[in-house]
Amino acid sequence: MQSTSLPAVACEAEVRGTNHDWEGRVNSLENFDSICAAEDERFDLLYPPHILALSSQHWTPATVARTAAEFLVPEPNTRVLDIGCGPGKFCIVGAQTTDGHFTGVEQRPELANVGRVSIERERIANAVILNANITEIDFKDYDSFYLFNPFEENIFKMGCIDSSVHLSTELYALYVRHVARMLAKAPLGTRVATYHGLCEEVPLCYELIHSRFKGELQFWQKRRN
Repeated sequence: MQSTSLPAVACEAEVRGTNHDWEGRVNSLENFDSICAAEDERFDLLYPPHILALSSQHWTPATVARTAAEFLVPEPNTRVLDIGCGPGKFCIVGAQTTDGHFTGVEQRPELANVGRVSIERERIANAVILNANITEIDFKDYDSFYLFNPFEENIFKMGCIDSSVHLSTELYALYVRHVARMLAKAPLGTRVATYHGLCEEVPLCYELIHSRFKGELQFWQKRRN
């Protein structure tokens, strides 16, 4: 999906079993610490084949994840929330390359489980995956936020991940408005990184301060209430 630079929202006050062949593939990776610096094909060996097949369209490329994480973690122990984290690729890369703490929220149980297994297997202490809906998350528990167009499959169904959750234009509007309201309430200086997408979750009190990767990765910061 192509991104735009429009921050379209103004400030205003939900399993299949995993593939067991995956375990052998994960065990065959000799040096996990080096994966984040390697090409995505190698990183994605962490995932079972049907999850790996979705990577090029749905999971953040490792180089993009490192760049976004560096922006979102301006100091040690910054708490980052990845909204719609899938199998946790951004959280894993961010946790391995910064001193921040990364939490991913994912409504699909299978994807959340895949992320949890990867994190637990590699003993990554500063990352966690929650199986929950974004409306159940307290944004006050986090300092920075990452979004890789998490809700747009509700309006662009040709790119949907699977049929395990209900999708609708009404849900798109609900989720976008909810995230925008929560971000509008965040403290001044709060950082948001968006990758692809319409960026309608970003309120107008956030300014676009920088972009990378031909404008697809955008860095925002709350500059006014």
